[in-house]
Amino acid sequence: MEIDGGPATEQQLAEIALESFGHFTAMQLRGGRVRGFDLHLSRLDAANRELFGKPLDGGYVRTLIRHALEGADGGPAVSDASVRVLVRAIAGTQRVIVTVRDAVELSQRPQRLKSVSYLREIAHIKRPGDFAHAYHLREVEQAGFDDALLTGPDGRVAEGGITNIAFYDGVRGVLWPDGPHLAGITMQLVAPRLAAQGLDSRISRVTLAELGRFAGACVTNSRGVAPVGRVDELEIPVSEVFLRAVHEAYESVSWDEI
Repeated sequence: MEIDGGPATEQQLAEIALESFGHFTAMQLRGGRVRGFDLHLSRLDAANRELFGKPLDGGYVRTLIRHALEGADGGPAVSDASVRVLVRAIAGTQRVIVTVRDAVELSQRPQRLKSVSYLREIAHIKRPGDFAHAYHLREVEQAGFDDALLTGPDGRVAEGGITNIAFYDGVRGVLWPDGPHLAGITMQLVAPRLAAQGLDSRISRVTLAELGRFAGACVTNSRGVAPVGRVDELEIPVSEVFLRAVHEAYESVSWDEI
């Protein structure tokens, strides 16, 4: 962890632990490159303007990430990693925090989702410190599921607990639920590229009651794309045609240098 390009002090860490207001983005680095880096920078800038009333310079963020990836004691720089950029107000001053952890991939095992009647407030901002969200994710994990499927009181589907979700109609339609959700970076990269795979992609109302009509589903987040095999007690078909199209759309995205 680095804060504004320097090692975090004990005092700063104590202040971070007591302050959750802020926003962040998460990305997977491979070979020193990231998919959709401009979208990550745009996300950070938009959230910063909304929460703190001022822009966040993308060049500065890039410099901080590069510095955090530098090898210790003159060793080689980290090239494969999970990187987070968080913005917090520490002691009244805006700080940019970069964390670097081991690289991870989304499991390709069909994901098991448990529906939860819960919608994140201010869902369009990616932020830490949401107690109710964390509570439901823990509840779902203890029940033996991989993730939550967040829904409204009327069964309207919004998003996964840590993912976006897309449903395939078995012909050429792909639906992303229109409930309150965060437009994930991978979702933003994949959705417009599905047309090249012969699929129509759109945001539309989806409810729990109608999930049985779909021929397939997948989840997306910064770790990648994976099929959905179950929602509650309902088995969801794993469509190889749909998954191949989504993976090809995802793999067609160019990698950006940090």
